[in-house]
Amino acid sequence: MAFTEDLSVFFDLQGFGVPVAHKGVTGIGILDMPSEMLADGVVLSTDYKLTVQSGVFNEFLSGDTVTVDGASYKVRNPSLVDDGKITEVMLMKV
Repeated sequence: MAFTEDLSVFFDLQGFGVPVAHKGVTGIGILDMPSEMLADGVVLSTDYKLTVQSGVFNEFLSGDTVTVDGASYKVRNPSLVDDGKITEVMLMKV
């Protein structure tokens, strides 16, 4: 029996999901804002990482603009995760 995965259970607005709009396509993504200490703890840097289902959105390219939960971000670096069904997009707030 083949295993059929349903990634939509991770991408809903009742959990951690937020609305995402990119190139005319809307869907749900998960926005993380991990912080990192730099320069021996002198500087605190916050990155923005958007996780989406790859098949829902058009290809993300560096420099694209994406709207996440009503705020605009610029795509820095998109990358596929594992089997490519999930995409992680590093963002910069505009």
